[in-house]
Amino acid sequence: MTLVVQKYGGTSVGTLERIHRVAEKIEKAHRDGNRIVVVLSAMSGETDRLLRLAHEITANPDERELDVLLSSGERVTIALLAMALRNLGVSARSFTGRQVGIVTNSTHTKARIAKVMTDSLQRALAEGVVPIVAGFQGINERSDVTTLGRGGSDLTAVALAAGLKAERCVIFTDVDGIYTADPNIVPSARKIKKLSYEEMLELASLGTKVLQARSVEFAAKYGVPIEVKSSFREGEGTLVTHEDADMERAVVSGVAGDRNQAKITVVGVPDRPGIAASLFSAVAGADILVDMIIQNVGYGDDLADISFTVPRSDLPRAMGLVQQIAEEIKARTVEVKEQIAKVSLVGVGMRSHSGVASRMFQVLFREGINIMMISTSEIKISCVLEEKDLDRAIKALHKEFDLEENAS
Repeated sequence: MTLVVQKYGGTSVGTLERIHRVAEKIEKAHRDGNRIVVVLSAMSGETDRLLRLAHEITANPDERELDVLLSSGERVTIALLAMALRNLGVSARSFTGRQVGIVTNSTHTKARIAKVMTDSLQRALAEGVVPIVAGFQGINERSDVTTLGRGGSDLTAVALAAGLKAERCVIFTDVDGIYTADPNIVPSARKIKKLSYEEMLELASLGTKVLQARSVEFAAKYGVPIEVKSSFREGEGTLVTHEDADMERAVVSGVAGDRNQAKITVVGVPDRPGIAASLFSAVAGADILVDMIIQNVGYGDDLADISFTVPRSDLPRAMGLVQQIAEEIKARTVEVKEQIAKVSLVGVGMRSHSGVASRMFQVLFREGINIMMISTSEIKISCVLEEKDLDRAIKALHKEFDLEENAS
């Protein structure tokens, strides 16, 4: 029998009616002879509600206790779905991260998975039980509850699929696949049938929030095919898998925009070895992701400017560290620009097609959009620009690279 891991997001289980609907979908698949492991998120909005409660108690919640609080959301949904399935005559059993055996490191609120022990799930499946697993959570070596960060239920599902050697991991959400651009910005965007892990990882890291980036990394490492489908309507979704020859036919697979960006510039940095290392080591030590980095040298007094981008949500923490380092290295000042965004082209076809960057820059020039920073990889080109220009840039680039629904 086919073994599939199904994950349902917060909107899919956001009400009792939707939980009943998910139970009916699982019951049908189970009746058709499939072996199924289900992973659930908390009800939509529940994690945010719990976070608000924590911050109403204290401005600086202890992260260990925060993980205990936040992990409660998924416990509600797994119990309710198990009850709904039992009501339909399906033997179902709920499992917390602790009961499954998802062991993580001790970095609270964004822990990383160290190992997954699937013995309890294997026993349940052998008994004909449908396991319902709480996503987003695990335990560390001291048996403290940990959480995996935003979107962590995706990671739970992929990790279990890898551990159980499932045929695939199906992510059910409120959209029916991955599109060439955000349909809310580009109504003519089309659904992509198949993406490589690399492309999906780039899109996820660039603001496409359908899949958590870490879950895609995990899937690529262990070769777990991921299918993104809608929990509200039938039809094919998007398959994320190994790259094949067909994927290179398209020069660009998608256009992504990310508004969660802020630029920090350290002005008047002494231009000598070790300065950049001390600056970025401090930021990395706080688990803050640095994306683009530019160093401008041009002062006659051996000084330089270093500019880099961080997630806007991490800006307050980053600034505290950067200000401290700037004082230590005797930099002139630190400047911040928050109203920026990043637009990116992604596609494995870029490896074998030249001129993509030139076309991108020409499009932005025609639109009168100024480029502040540029970064490239084998399959991605990103530009930082004013946030107010982002939607216009996405629409123009989507049209330039023939990504419309009716394009051939």
